[in-house]
Amino acid sequence: MRILLTGFDPFGGETINPAYEAVQMVSDSAGGADIVKLEVPTVFRKGAAMVIEKLREINPDAVLSVGQAGGRAGITVEFVGINYIEARHPDNEGQAPDGEIIAADGEDAYFATLPAREIAEHINAHGIPASVSYSAGTYVCNDVLYSVLHYARHHAPALKAGFIHVPFAPEQVVGKREGLPSMHIGDIAKALEYAIEVIVCCGDGR
Repeated sequence: MRILLTGFDPFGGETINPAYEAVQMVSDSAGGADIVKLEVPTVFRKGAAMVIEKLREINPDAVLSVGQAGGRAGITVEFVGINYIEARHPDNEGQAPDGEIIAADGEDAYFATLPAREIAEHINAHGIPASVSYSAGTYVCNDVLYSVLHYARHHAPALKAGFIHVPFAPEQVVGKREGLPSMHIGDIAKALEYAIEVIVCCGDGR
């Protein structure tokens, strides 16, 4: 089984992004799968286009994208992507869409086709906090999730796709407001490997 694992570059003034830092730490043969890794720019439409280009190139069985959600306390497995983008702060190229449709010919929303609940339960079973999220936001993360699901619906129906949000790394919360949650990158990487185990074993249902 081949899985494309993607993570974003740093954004919002941060010097690291725990999403891609963790992706890099994942074993290239996690879960017995062939793991292909890709760093994605935190840029509306460009990030999604890069992931889709890679999907066309390597034709994987599944794609799991990973993004930072500063403020969340645990791993959150996204259940749905919506056909809408809006930015409270600009992306890495200064774009700040104020309510735009991603795909004019797309559904209002697509459900992730990776088993979100099972992934969250499996991560929890290994002592790392995880839950299912029903909102991927309206930033670049949602843009990638929705765009990939739209692509799969029309061009790669066998492809399973999903998204995981991860907390800040501890070094990112230094100097920020007191009590802001974080998670060590090593634990995030372990959570991604546990997610991959589920994808390999039962990636044919939500």
